[in-house]
Amino acid sequence: MALEEKERIIIPDENGDEHLFEVLFTFDVDETENSYIAVVPAEQAEEEEVEVYAFRFEEQENEDFTLFPIESDEEWELVEEMLNTLADEEA
Repeated sequence: MALEEKERIIIPDENGDEHLFEVLFTFDVDETENSYIAVVPAEQAEEEEVEVYAFRFEEQENEDFTLFPIESDEEWELVEEMLNTLADEEA
C-alpha cells in the first residue's frame, strides 16, 4: 500500500501569521450549495486527539480559494454531522 501524500494549505490568522494545516476532508452540502473544508494543524496531524477546524470555501478562477468562518449554529450542525459521517467511514 502506497502512502498517500496529504494535501496541506497555509492559513493566515487575524495577525497575518501563517500556519500550516493538513486537509482532512472537503465536501459539499447540497442543502446549502456550499463547499466546506476540514483541516488540522500540521504539527498535530499524527496525534491521537487533534483540534479540527472547519471553514466554508469558495473556489476562485485561478485555482485559489477563499475561506469563510462558519457562523450559524445550523451550518455548524450540518458540518459536524458530515465530519462525523466521514470520520466513521475512514475508521
